[in-house]
Amino acid sequence: MKLWEIAHARTGDKGNISNISLTVHNLEHFKLIKDKVTNTRLKQWYGDQVKGDIIRYELPQLGALNFVMYDALNGGVTNSTALDKHGKTLGAQLLNMTIN
Repeated sequence: MKLWEIAHARTGDKGNISNISLTVHNLEHFKLIKDKVTNTRLKQWYGDQVKGDIIRYELPQLGALNFVMYDALNGGVTNSTALDKHGKTLGAQLLNMTIN
């Protein structure tokens, strides 16, 4: 199944840091995303797009994971020549990940 089938995402930015929250629609799916959507998996998923560390915070009472991804926005809004300077599409890209 794709993540978008059981969760939604919101993305924010600060400088060259991207922040993605992944929240399940139903709390019964939280353990699944907690087990399957790891820092290692995100590093593989985003590849060279995220050059720095990824830190994951768990919010089980909300059914959410929050990922802080360093050196992820090609220098940040004021420096980047990327089309998506704020990295808003990173959340949508994550929702396309397949989990089993």
